[in-house]
Amino acid sequence: MPAAATHRRLLIACAIACYALVFESFVFFEVPGLGLGHFFYIPVALLALAGGARLGLLGGGVATALYTLAIVATPRVPTRDVLTDATVIRFITYSSCGALVGWFANEHRRHVEKLRELAERDFLTGLLNVRMFDEALARRCSTARPFLLLLGDMDNLKQVNDTHGHSTGNSELRRLADVLSQAVEPGDDLARVGGDEFAILTEVRVAEAGALCARLRAELAAEDIQMTFGWAALPEDSLGPLDLFRKADDRLYAAKMIQRNHRVVEQLTRAAVAPPGSN
Repeated sequence: MPAAATHRRLLIACAIACYALVFESFVFFEVPGLGLGHFFYIPVALLALAGGARLGLLGGGVATALYTLAIVATPRVPTRDVLTDATVIRFITYSSCGALVGWFANEHRRHVEKLRELAERDFLTGLLNVRMFDEALARRCSTARPFLLLLGDMDNLKQVNDTHGHSTGNSELRRLADVLSQAVEPGDDLARVGGDEFAILTEVRVAEAGALCARLRAELAAEDIQMTFGWAALPEDSLGPLDLFRKADDRLYAAKMIQRNHRVVEQLTRAAVAPPGSN
């Protein structure tokens, strides 16, 4: 994320400036017992916050080196203090501080990323959720570049839930999401926008809408998954996200009604040609 990268660069810049400030203050003002070297903990912590445990550990080493150099450059502090156990202790404490702060910073970033993922992703399929889909649809509409909105509805989810239970239905939804994820193009937006309803935003032209729906149905049918699609195109159908969604939903409903009528006709035809007395 650009904002996070800018924030880290700012922390690193502040750490470098702080190193220089503490070093100069030590050289000009340090006297035995004053303890200006403790201020090196500040840039160490800044580096750890910016880059994690490794950068924090490195920052501790830099602080120790600058502390040692400052002792050599300060006439009021005996040079023999460089070779004491205190310098080793400084290295341990500086580095430990950097490593610990960096570890907590890494854990914080990991938790924030997890929360962001939970806020943006559907809990069942891992696809974009409704909120993120709405943002993606509005963003595409604002650019006014032609694109296609596809709405897909799984045909027999209720039957699967009634026959085999909701856990099996959830497994089928995850399987459907996996197939769609492999079928869409890298720049497409794929989201779950309802219980068994999925949406795709793609830059396919309106003339290719029918072929795209047929291809997706074929790939899903190869995995024994039945799905009905409806679509709407910008700018042919509308320029607004709400109108586009309604248009695609209307076509999806019409397609489901046509398929339902086809199934009824097929059942009546089979019943009419069946031999007398057969079930």
